[in-house]
Amino acid sequence: MGLWDKLTNEFIDIIEWLDPTNDTLVWRFPRYQNEIKNGAKLIVRESQIAVFLNEGKVADIFKPGTYELTTQNLPILSTLRGWKYGFNSPFKAEVYFINTKQFTNQKWGTKNPLMLRDQEFGPMRLRAFGTYAFRVNAEDPTRFLTEIVGTDGDFNMDEINEQLRNVIASRFADILGEAKIPALDLVSNYDELSKFITERIHDDFNEYGLKVTKLLVENISLPPEVEAALDKRTSMGVIGNLNAYTQFQMANGLEKGGSGTDAASMGMGFAMANQMAQNMNLNQQSFSNVNSNAGGTPPPLPASATFFIAVNGQQQGPFDMNKLKEMAQQGALTRETLVWKQGMAAWQKAHEVADVSPLFASMPPPLPG
Repeated sequence: MGLWDKLTNEFIDIIEWLDPTNDTLVWRFPRYQNEIKNGAKLIVRESQIAVFLNEGKVADIFKPGTYELTTQNLPILSTLRGWKYGFNSPFKAEVYFINTKQFTNQKWGTKNPLMLRDQEFGPMRLRAFGTYAFRVNAEDPTRFLTEIVGTDGDFNMDEINEQLRNVIASRFADILGEAKIPALDLVSNYDELSKFITERIHDDFNEYGLKVTKLLVENISLPPEVEAALDKRTSMGVIGNLNAYTQFQMANGLEKGGSGTDAASMGMGFAMANQMAQNMNLNQQSFSNVNSNAGGTPPPLPASATFFIAVNGQQQGPFDMNKLKEMAQQGALTRETLVWKQGMAAWQKAHEVADVSPLFASMPPPLPG
């Protein structure tokens, strides 16, 4: 330091901060050996607070205004220093200026996609982005100074922004998971989500001596593949009637067409399109029939198996399972009775056929001869 700088800083007449930046939160006033001249002028502008530290501890706090530094304006420091009758020599103290204005348009967002379970789409990943605004809590400015800044003489946004973004992203993930809002309804709930997050992070910011003044959710986005699938689904909804859409496209082609080969080609194209439309109508009708059966009358039950039986060397039947059960109960059908149905290679005893053998489960076997 040169002799002129030493002499200039040794006896400071004006203590002030003209902030040339837009991102400085705390600035320490520089001076030679921390010496401030008795009667020096202190200027604290709007959106500023000046804090005097004596041997590392907070002494006096000055809000916006102009002050002459005397024992009357430095009550705590005067007490600590024992200046009962005033002082004439320079005194030592650190002066920190705290910026209390709002810092707006701060960005926040999720670093990684959030895994959520959606009511309609099932498990899915979401990303979210937005902005927020905050300020140092003017009601308790020393908390930010002591808890976060420490001895940093030039504390700016880059030193705290990352931590604040992490707090917001964490609280947002928790709120979104608890809300269970369907993905397609998130846009209509941006304002509500913004308010919930602002309330949730209030205490977190307050621990740092900060106050969140505004938070906005600007975008909640789906993965690209899910967005592509939704776009296709939306396109199908816009097209609506495929037959009418095809005819409309062909009509546009006829308006732009000429004669000769072009006309013949368009005629063939129109015929093909008409055939495709008829096929699509048939498919739609079949699909409608399936849906009507699914939602209304059930399809017919499958036909039960029928069997022929051999009685006294004569073929009788065919009989369904209900009739065979009745005959078994009456003794007309026994385990040894030969039976046959379509698909069997030869006649077999009733108890050897899988479909018929259960009829004798509750009946005792024949007595030994």
